[in-house]
Amino acid sequence: MILSTLCYIEKDGKYLMLHRTKKKNDINKDKWLGIGGKFEKNESPEECILREVAEETGLMLKSYKLRCIVTYVSTTWETEYMYVFTSKDFTGNLIECNEGDLEWVNKKDVLRLNSWDGDKIFVKKIQEDDTFFTVKFEYDGEKLIRYDLREY
Repeated sequence: MILSTLCYIEKDGKYLMLHRTKKKNDINKDKWLGIGGKFEKNESPEECILREVAEETGLMLKSYKLRCIVTYVSTTWETEYMYVFTSKDFTGNLIECNEGDLEWVNKKDVLRLNSWDGDKIFVKKIQEDDTFFTVKFEYDGEKLIRYDLREY
């Protein structure tokens, strides 16, 4: 089981996206993602997202909001539980990321990027409303075969 976080950092109608191009053996190779990563020992979701954003971008989140919890089940990879946040409140200057290239992308264009089909579903939902939700994605390899979204 994998525990991870992801954050969509927003500025001027754009999200800061990471084009994953630099890591070897990367499950997300050539995909565009928000900013985040795996929990370290004894971290809370909040501690993880603050650390991951700082490490990958150089930015410090001043405030953030938990938007959804995502469960990924796959025939190929280990099950992953991901806490997804958004933030418009941060300080700092971007640094070079060792996992890929950082780019501010218009929110309307994010859904056209090469990303996981499940990610497009939850990003669209985050953009449309402010309701907290959970979603479970089931993949056969890289193919999304089913999902279940629940609002709270």
